[in-house]
Amino acid sequence: MDLFQHNAESELRHTAPLAERMRPTNFNDFIGQNHILGLESPLRSSIENHNLPSIILWGPPGTGKTTLASILSSQINAHTDHLSAVSSGVSEIRQSINDAQERLGHNLQRTILFIDEIHRFSKSQQDVILPFVENGTIILIGATTENPSFEVISPLLSRCKVFTLKPLNSNNISTILINALNNDVKGLGIKNLTLSKDALEMISTNSNGDARWALNTLELISSYHKKSSEITLKSAMKVISDKPMKYDKKGDSHYDTISAFIKSVRGSDPDAALYWLARMIEGGEDLNFICRRLIILASEDIGLADPNALSLAVAAQQATNFIGMPESRIILSQITIYLASAPKSNSAYTAINLAQNEVKKSGPIPVPLHLRNPETKFLREEGYGLNYQYPHNFESGFVKENYLPEEIQSKTFYSPTQIGFESKIMERMKKLWGQINQ
Repeated sequence: MDLFQHNAESELRHTAPLAERMRPTNFNDFIGQNHILGLESPLRSSIENHNLPSIILWGPPGTGKTTLASILSSQINAHTDHLSAVSSGVSEIRQSINDAQERLGHNLQRTILFIDEIHRFSKSQQDVILPFVENGTIILIGATTENPSFEVISPLLSRCKVFTLKPLNSNNISTILINALNNDVKGLGIKNLTLSKDALEMISTNSNGDARWALNTLELISSYHKKSSEITLKSAMKVISDKPMKYDKKGDSHYDTISAFIKSVRGSDPDAALYWLARMIEGGEDLNFICRRLIILASEDIGLADPNALSLAVAAQQATNFIGMPESRIILSQITIYLASAPKSNSAYTAINLAQNEVKKSGPIPVPLHLRNPETKFLREEGYGLNYQYPHNFESGFVKENYLPEEIQSKTFYSPTQIGFESKIMERMKKLWGQINQ
């Protein structure tokens, strides 16, 4: 190593964050994502053939999207333009495309246009890129933390291969931290500084698969150690104890977590339901959003198996708004446990779906005359209400009558189950109407 290189690396150590200094520059140093970077993977095969298609890298923060894009660029010796969708607009996009056209025409050099947080580009901005991806002027590498099927326009998405990066596991994070600790050139550069096994496990576990967070945390913890020593669990906890819950109230975390919550309640698992509820509460989820989903579930998934479920879910929503946090968490816990423990029936949900499908299929069949309202003498003369049997005129308050149009007289939409209170409904319907569908 010559003096100039040594000074440059020394300067880098003192200016760039640890996460930036430790950024891998080749596949051998890249940790994790073996499912897309394995030796026989399509992406590695393409690179070995010096052929990189336009791709979208989708994954949580700190999983290596920007690093992977940089390594891919170097492997095919392409020029790389780096744009951030947060700070760049159409003019910057057009300039990159113009420069790419010049390079292609001058020396046949390909251009990779790397767009970080591509989900922040509007539809019109993405439209600008589309034709140049299609004709090969640029190779697009888009990085996003949001589901590209929702955030990237369909024509552009169809011309790109999407690679999903997974959160790094704790072993991956541990390896990255140890490398940073031991690397004398790019790492912490503190001699004899060690990391206890408990501290290493604590940082790795709490990173949520985010290597950048883990490295930033290690660097912050190391600043407490002016003298050579061991980073202990106690030192790590000073930094980690205030770490906010990783939760995006408008992104995938929002939808994935509420999905897990509802599925747990529907599956009658109160413990799992409480866990996901706690995740949402700690993440700052809108309590009204949670309540709305519980009200829907009370009708859709419990329904007539426990008619009280809907009333209690509505009461919980009102109480939550009246009380506010932090006590509302108790109310949400109670209703979550009740709904998760309640008998389940989706018969009301199924019934309205069947009825609506029949309406769409049959069209607006005229209302039978005997069910129409004879408001005037003329209507009575036309047969409105004729021969209608008033149930309360009969001893049991019931009389068998035809209430459906003749064309669909045999149709059945509601089929009660034998679960919970609905078993009593079924008994009554059988008594009144005879055999009914189940």
